[in-house]
Amino acid sequence: MELIHAKRSFWAENEYPYIRLVEISDTELADVIGSLSRNDIIEWLMWNDRNGVYSDVDSLREFGAVMTKEEGLEILLRQLEENRVVKKI
Repeated sequence: MELIHAKRSFWAENEYPYIRLVEISDTELADVIGSLSRNDIIEWLMWNDRNGVYSDVDSLREFGAVMTKEEGLEILLRQLEENRVVKKI
């Protein structure tokens, strides 16, 4: 498993604001998710939940393993759904 260290970012390269992910349609979301790397997912999770344990360093210290892309995507989608519900209220 690679450790997160690269500075390349979907968000920076495409000038795509993190918050936009909450506001887009399901179709556009599927397209964006297909473009995200594991590092991009971790970057979004760290932005969305500053108290969470997502970085490789923190994950290794806390859990003894780093988060896989699949685990990160599952958490991202859950958090998006929670954010969308809050936004609708």
